Amino acid sequence: MTNPVEIKRGDGPIVLGLPHTGTHVPDDIAAKLNDRGRALADTDWHIHTLYDGLIDNVTTVRATFHRYVIDANRDPEGVSLYPGQNTTTLVPLTDFDGENIWDIAPTEADIAARAANFHAPYHAALAAELERVRAKHGVAILYDCHSIRSNIPFLFEGTLPDFNIGTNLGTTCDPAIEEATRKICANADGYTSVVNGRFKGGWTTRHYGRPDINQHAIQMELAQSTYLSAEEAPWAYDQSRAAKLRTHLTDILKTLADLAPSLRGKS
Repeated sequence: MTNPVEIKRGDGPIVLGLPHTGTHVPDDIAAKLNDRGRALADTDWHIHTLYDGLIDNVTTVRATFHRYVIDANRDPEGVSLYPGQNTTTLVPLTDFDGENIWDIAPTEADIAARAANFHAPYHAALAAELERVRAKHGVAILYDCHSIRSNIPFLFEGTLPDFNIGTNLGTTCDPAIEEATRKICANADGYTSVVNGRFKGGWTTRHYGRPDINQHAIQMELAQSTYLSAEEAPWAYDQSRAAKLRTHLTDILKTLADLAPSLRGKS
């Protein structure tokens, strides 16, 4: 069985969460998807490549399984992140366009088994790394890495900004973290950005963002148009676009790492 989580440990104060870059679907689950589901279109394509090597001493925690197996960025109790808005569930029944992805829909027993075998190990690893980093530095910053197509009418109107910063309305991190990230994105030439727009931070950001214990969390949802050749299959990574974007992502991560020592003891 493929390990549900990959961990790369660093000595710095930042942990990168990567819940949606995995494409592994066990054979017994893949057999229940329909053709649309097996296309895995809602992957955060190449995000682990985009962030690789941006700064030294960063820790990464990456889910290897696909979000159609179970979504590592959803509440395991099934509570909606955005009540009253279209979204996908703990084990999605539809894709981001609202279309069915299953020939045989998951049962409650299926969901419980996947929660135990995939969701729980990912979050156990993420929690452990945050605790290790916080014990070492007196502070930990979880930067949760995401991407999505820039036009999805089922989920949001119009075109998504390039940088979508989520802190659940400022509750998941010290204000200095949100402001530093906002400023870099706002000043990035040729890019658009928003703070707590359509994406305010998923369950991961909301669950682990505990400024009161010097554990901070911020989500970055990137429009895939910023680093892919096209927002459609085969989802090719555009080296030129990615290189330009990586300069700004590096600036964000370096700035947050430099900021971390000043956050100790503020809780």
